[in-house]
Amino acid sequence: MEGATDDSGFSDEQRSGLEARQADRDRTLDAMHRLEAALSEAAPGREDPWREAVVDSLSVLEEATAEEAENARRPDSLLSDLARSQPMLRNRARALRLQYEKLRDTIVSLRDEFQCPEDAIDYADVRQRLGWVLTGLRHQRARESDLIYEAYYDAFKTELRAVSDGGDT
Repeated sequence: MEGATDDSGFSDEQRSGLEARQADRDRTLDAMHRLEAALSEAAPGREDPWREAVVDSLSVLEEATAEEAENARRPDSLLSDLARSQPMLRNRARALRLQYEKLRDTIVSLRDEFQCPEDAIDYADVRQRLGWVLTGLRHQRARESDLIYEAYYDAFKTELRAVSDGGDT
C-alpha cells in the first residue's frame, strides 16, 4: 500500500482497485438480494415457478461471484496489492480467496441440484441450505472488509472512513 498520491493515501492504482472491488461487491450484493427475494416467494402449489426463480437467481449469483473472484485474483486487485505490500497478511488474503472459492463451488452445486424439474423439491430445505450460503457470503464479505481495513490502518495509521462509503458487508 505504498505510492500514495491522494488525500486518503491511496495511489491511483490502489484507488482503482478499491473502486473495482466495491463495484464487484455491489453486483454480488444485488445478486444476493435477488436470491433472497426469490426464496421468500410462496412455494406451495407453485413449486416449478418458485424453483425456476431460485435457479435463475442462483445463476446470477454464480456469475457475480465468479466475476468478483476473477477480479480479486488479478495482479492489480486490492487483495493482490495487500498480499504484496503486507506479507504478514498474505496468508489471510489467500485463505479468503480459498474460502470464497468453496462458497462459489457450493453455489454451482446447489444450482445444478435444484435445476432438475423431475425431482420433488423440499422448499423449506432449499431455503435453509441457501440461507447458509448467503450467511457464508456475508461472513466472507465482512472478513474481507476487516482484512482491508486492517491493512490500511497498519499502513497509514488512520481509519479508512474517508474513502469508504460504508456499504453493506
